[in-house]
Amino acid sequence: MFEAVSPLLGEHAELEQRLADPAVHADAGLARRLGRRYAELGAVVEAHATWRAATDDLEAAHELASEDPELAAEVPALQAAADEAAERLRRLLLPRDPDDSRDVILEVKAGEGGEESALFAGDLLRMYLRYAEQRGWGTEVLDSTESDLGGYKNISVAVKSRTLSPEGVWHFLKYEGGVHRVQRVPVTESQGRVHTSAVGVLVLPEVEEVDVEVDPNDLRIDVFRSSGPGGQSVNTTDSAVRITHLPTGIVVSCQNEKSQLQNREQALRILRARLHAAAQEAAEAQASAARRSQVRTVDRSERIRTYNYGENRIADHRTGFKAYNLDQVLDGALDPVVRSCIDLDEQSQLESVSTS
Repeated sequence: MFEAVSPLLGEHAELEQRLADPAVHADAGLARRLGRRYAELGAVVEAHATWRAATDDLEAAHELASEDPELAAEVPALQAAADEAAERLRRLLLPRDPDDSRDVILEVKAGEGGEESALFAGDLLRMYLRYAEQRGWGTEVLDSTESDLGGYKNISVAVKSRTLSPEGVWHFLKYEGGVHRVQRVPVTESQGRVHTSAVGVLVLPEVEEVDVEVDPNDLRIDVFRSSGPGGQSVNTTDSAVRITHLPTGIVVSCQNEKSQLQNREQALRILRARLHAAAQEAAEAQASAARRSQVRTVDRSERIRTYNYGENRIADHRTGFKAYNLDQVLDGALDPVVRSCIDLDEQSQLESVSTS
């Protein structure tokens, strides 16, 4: 049982030796990649040790049960512990998303609904910021365009884990990509009627320069004057930057920083993340892999989740999750919703493995 663990244990031991070599840490990118893989395998090593210990305890109890009635009474509990440990290890051995340990760039875009959609985009942003705070992650606004009433037409935020873990930010937030539908009475509604609006969320794993090579000759970089709220430099200097990746047509613009150089670096971060996501999609499509889709349009009909303010209800349409604590979820209590997505994903993989 669990024959696949043996080579992983060997790889973990090899990585431990490599990471002890000071020469490896001279290359920061290599050290990070090895560290991510080491952390990922560390979870497997720990789960395997737990399973072996639980199995050994159960076998010992079975052997001595006829001689020791008290030990025999412990067999059901030991069996349950061994089963739980086996299930944990089995899930860790499922094919892993190679980006699970990465940080993310989260983009929230207003869609149908005008100002109300932009206001809800602001509410979703606050939910994600609170969730990140509760998980101990750091956040950084890369670019934003505010609406007239204080919401966001679009906003891009980098979300970073402060520790190296196989279950990084992408592991949790990748399920947030899609169309989020809100049903409530807008502040712009004078007659108290409930409106339905949509907001699009796009989640991209953030990659480093060594992971995605961008040829400067493939870029067209334009500068223009920033617009919207800002400091004294807004509308007075050409600090905003728009980068077009000519081979793919991907366009990224940033204007939040006062420095043209800073805006350029922020735009390149977003561009690398989008190029990485596009490459992943192309590779998986070529291999005929069924990719979990993130809805890139903001059409109310293609929704992944509904937020109903009148009923204080949140419903995820992919997993069937439903709860009546919307106020708490919007305050950052997003874990049960996310966990329903993770559990469904892992369960479908387990069923696929068992039938193959």
